[in-house]
Amino acid sequence: MPWSLDLVPLPPCALLGGPPLSGLLWTVLLLFLWYCYRVGSDPPSHSGMLKSGSGRSSFSRSSSRSPVDPRHSVSKASAAITMETVEEEEGTESYLTPVLSHAPFPTEAAAESRKLYRALQEYAKRYSWAGMGRIHKGLRNQARINDRPSIQKPHLFYLPDVPSIPFFPRDAHRHDIEVLEASYPIILAEFQAVYQRGIDTKLGWSYQGPKGQTVFPLYNAGVCVASNCRACPYTYRTLLSLRTFISSNSLGSAGFWLLGPGATLGGAYGPTNTRLRCHLGLQTPAQCELVVGGEPQCWSEGHCLLVDDSFLHTISHNGGAEDGPRVIFSVDLWHPNVAAAERQALDYIFAPEQ
Repeated sequence: MPWSLDLVPLPPCALLGGPPLSGLLWTVLLLFLWYCYRVGSDPPSHSGMLKSGSGRSSFSRSSSRSPVDPRHSVSKASAAITMETVEEEEGTESYLTPVLSHAPFPTEAAAESRKLYRALQEYAKRYSWAGMGRIHKGLRNQARINDRPSIQKPHLFYLPDVPSIPFFPRDAHRHDIEVLEASYPIILAEFQAVYQRGIDTKLGWSYQGPKGQTVFPLYNAGVCVASNCRACPYTYRTLLSLRTFISSNSLGSAGFWLLGPGATLGGAYGPTNTRLRCHLGLQTPAQCELVVGGEPQCWSEGHCLLVDDSFLHTISHNGGAEDGPRVIFSVDLWHPNVAAAERQALDYIFAPEQ
């Protein structure tokens, strides 16, 4: 049965001057008029002045409950908005916050720190500030790091929020450790060939620290010592095969380190916590000891130790002349918690001086 809209006839509508309308059409028309009235009566919303609609509603309700002095209403609203803005800014702090705030560099910073900070600015202009938050923070706080009493106090650059322990497990750099330990026999043979020629500065040796410690460097502060690398070709190729060897900035070195009987290296701090020193034992008398951060450890021939030398450390050789020198092959590797972008920036900031 077909339905008709004229089942409920109504008298003519004088206002509209048309034929009678059905009850359904009248209902639709009244609902539409009611909707238009509600939309037109609502005040326009001002997005951005307050953080959320709930804040706007509470502000309106409080205004309707009690009369407000017009002299104070604007100041109260401004104070509320200011407080919310401050809370939002404090909740969004991150490593990039100091970079974006353009805060002046600390006036008490040393000349070396200012030089490094300028290098960071040059790097950011050339590439990006992305991922530079920890480096920026570390350069700004270096002066406070140097002044504080601590068991870990790198004197050149401290990267904040990097997990640190005196001795790291092998898993931190398993690939590079396995490569070095597999190459132990040939590295030892090349050292013995160099050692038998004699220890002389004209033959590539250098003296480090107190009497009794000598170094035959293959890389010195990020610079390849070509003549020494030619004397140890297999050891040089082994260095190049390592994934995390620091070979492009002044924080990285590699070479043979000798410590004579009776010699002791007093408490010292390394320059940075962005690296780990890998010691491959070549000749390790039993009376030799390494203490890092208060933890003692001994070397073992053919095996590696991963050391964070930014901790206070001492080295001693308490053996006799018959024991010979303690010999290790030392390689500087990146700390595993330094990101790739940070490594690239540090290579630029600490570029070796040719």
